[in-house]
Amino acid sequence: MGEVNNHCSKIPYLRFGMGEPLVFIHGLGEVKEGWSNQFEFADQYELIIPDLRGHGEYQAPGEITIPNFAQDIISLLKELGIESAHICGLSMGGMVAQEIYRQAPEMCRSLMLVSTFHYAPRRLGKLFLKFRQARVENKSPDVLRETAAKVCLYSWTKENFDSFFQFYQPNKEFYFKSMEACLLVNNLSLLPTIKVPTLIIGGQYDSVIPVWVQLFMHKQIPHSEFVIFRNTGHIAKLEAKDEFNQVLRNFLIKHKKAS
Repeated sequence: MGEVNNHCSKIPYLRFGMGEPLVFIHGLGEVKEGWSNQFEFADQYELIIPDLRGHGEYQAPGEITIPNFAQDIISLLKELGIESAHICGLSMGGMVAQEIYRQAPEMCRSLMLVSTFHYAPRRLGKLFLKFRQARVENKSPDVLRETAAKVCLYSWTKENFDSFFQFYQPNKEFYFKSMEACLLVNNLSLLPTIKVPTLIIGGQYDSVIPVWVQLFMHKQIPHSEFVIFRNTGHIAKLEAKDEFNQVLRNFLIKHKKAS
């Protein structure tokens, strides 16, 4: 469904569907196809789903920073002639979405910030160090991926693990650089300035970025909406696909641009 289109950019991306533009931005170690549960939005929206640099097919990335991730997407939208879009980001992708707003607020019709943060909590730094340690001990990629799955998922079913592994493909060379980039995020002063409709989503049992972080974001962003998914971990788009899609749809319909 949809195809990778490289004609006007070095950034690999999927583009398909009709309607208002909707950008999906994946998380750390993920690939653009990880949004496959959301491809159904193509019935009402034009989907643009990029690989972030150092992820998926984007393997000659230059410097890995959150501002550069955002700049890539802004450049892509400009090249595609898209003046503004709804921007949805998961985890690291949510940090990129905030950065797109910082750099080009006029290009954001709305923001959907999913299981993300605005300021790196110490706990994440500890998790990062744990991963570094595992890498130093030369654990196999499979062990690292299984650890990531257990940390990210609340429900450890075979189906969930299979889905997770299909789209979680960390690139050894860029994974830790990307994680380090996340730990530099500080949007404390940005949040109160966000003026577009904003939806914040958290997972009740998210052990990567605890849900109180998203609650804080909700309190800081004027007029934002906040939804917590019960019985999900860090990846509600996978563990609660139907409810997740319905919540996004309701939000998008409510904030449809007046034509």
